[in-house]
Amino acid sequence: MARKQSKSSRTDSYKKKTWYSIAAPEMFGTHDIGATLADEPEKLIGRSVSTTVGQLTNDFSKQNIKLHFKISEVTAGAARTKFVGHQLTRDYIGSLVRRDSSRIDGNIEVVTRDGYRIRVKPTCMTINRAKASQVKAIRKSMIDVVSKRARKLDFARFTEEVVLGKLSAKIYRNTKNIYPLKRVEILKTEVNSEPNA
Repeated sequence: MARKQSKSSRTDSYKKKTWYSIAAPEMFGTHDIGATLADEPEKLIGRSVSTTVGQLTNDFSKQNIKLHFKISEVTAGAARTKFVGHQLTRDYIGSLVRRDSSRIDGNIEVVTRDGYRIRVKPTCMTINRAKASQVKAIRKSMIDVVSKRARKLDFARFTEEVVLGKLSAKIYRNTKNIYPLKRVEILKTEVNSEPNA
């Protein structure tokens, strides 16, 4: 039978812990995104943290974009993070889907100019149902745009284009002539590897 931890020992272990502020990466302005407790700073390394673009920028129209970070370094009571991906919230994605329209998804692994390998999942929503040949052409155009932008941009600039909707706008402009589109979004990104990792 497991022994119960006494209230005083739980209080003592809590007192030994220190609060660390958590900062977003430089590409997101190093804003504070929270705080966490730890008895040793090394135990924070690798811990996952999430927030929304709305919370980060105080623009609550962007609450549907979740950003994922990992703590990579701890110094002087502050935990620094690195960006590891983003995704749109499920309820927002659900609000985009309509009957009698086509949803065309992509799943692309790209490499940025500075060597980051990223999985990108864009989607195009058409106004009406598209033919199979049109779906194929839209998917090819979508993949071409994402791959070319990744090769041209470094990791920070590519991430900025994804999060701010610039990459979605480029896909829209390059694809709308194939078949009328209602919406283009980047559903999700995942950083698979870093240079020299």
